[in-house]
Amino acid sequence: MTIVSDKPDVSGDAATGDAATAKVTAAARTRPGALAESGHPLVRPDAAAHLSDEQVAELGRELDAIRDEVLAKRGASDAAYIRRVIKVQRGLEITGRATLLVSKHKAAWVAGTAMLSFAKILENMELGHNILHGQWDWMRDPDIHSTTWDWDFVTPTRSWQHTHNDLHHRWTNVVGKDNDIGYNLLRMDPSQEWKPFNLGNPLYNAILAPVFEWGIALYDLELPDYKEGKKSKEAMTRDLKALGLKALKQFAKDYAATPAVAMLTGSGKQALYGTLTANAVRNVWAHAIIFCGHFPDGTDTFTEEMVEGETRGDWYVRQMIGSANISGSKFMHLMSGNLSHQIEHHLFPDLPSNRYAEVAPKVQEICKRYGLPYTTGPLLKQVGSTWAKVFKLALPPKKA
Repeated sequence: MTIVSDKPDVSGDAATGDAATAKVTAAARTRPGALAESGHPLVRPDAAAHLSDEQVAELGRELDAIRDEVLAKRGASDAAYIRRVIKVQRGLEITGRATLLVSKHKAAWVAGTAMLSFAKILENMELGHNILHGQWDWMRDPDIHSTTWDWDFVTPTRSWQHTHNDLHHRWTNVVGKDNDIGYNLLRMDPSQEWKPFNLGNPLYNAILAPVFEWGIALYDLELPDYKEGKKSKEAMTRDLKALGLKALKQFAKDYAATPAVAMLTGSGKQALYGTLTANAVRNVWAHAIIFCGHFPDGTDTFTEEMVEGETRGDWYVRQMIGSANISGSKFMHLMSGNLSHQIEHHLFPDLPSNRYAEVAPKVQEICKRYGLPYTTGPLLKQVGSTWAKVFKLALPPKKA
């Protein structure tokens, strides 16, 4: 059975690599903005101002070669990897929920909640996020495909693919085009106009972290676009209906079914608290990883002039200097969905996530050779840097 993806690939070819898929993709959802064949943007970012057009073009060719090399090597070992992660994730979830059925015993509650938390993190980060990017569409497995995967997150997959795959990955950190800069809630760049509302930046962020999936769900509705008339009433009604159905499904699974069965053993209340805690743990972790990939010191933001006339090489440059990595162990990379390799993910969003560690040293070497920053650091450092920015930008800018 052959399935094609309706997800655009900001890295170039369609995820499956054949012409038929590309045609379906173009017809279903066109990638916003087109890259220039040659030349340069109106203004290059300061970090890349020293590069000539020829150097940027050569940098693009080198990164294309890295991507092509990985695409040519994809095979049985990669397929075995993702199926193994799915097996582990499902085992953890089933065992965790089963343990919560007897969670009136404290040890069972701790064990069940921990297993369910790990399962939710794995599903959201290494499975859901990456499968919905089309990283595994090449396997032609209808159960592991960007058009069929239904992740354990309250936001509907199609809404997220639009705001994340289509918009964020195309316009990464471009102020005025990438609404992921603050998610329409936080002031996360000095160029964003300060308002008294922004004094609550730290409070809003602290509240957002444990309910992150709900924040993303509301963000994916694109309410500002609807208010400005850029999104039709029909589209908003469709998205609200999809969100309502997805929220109902998530509630039924986590807050009705599991606690209801646990009531048979007198553990209903404890099971409810366990699923609430597991979701909060997953949300806090996802929030930390995603914020650390885009907002620590060293990551650049860009004006619209910097993308006007942007070539493929310039797009690559923007992804490298607008993203940040997190250093750590293999386990940390797995639990982050390999978004600890955020730079590599933004360069190659359609490559299998297990390959990012392999290409990271090559990308770092290219950055060094072309005089570009490669921002990375341990988790606590990146989290601290991000929160420092949240606090700093809560305050009005100093007058000149």
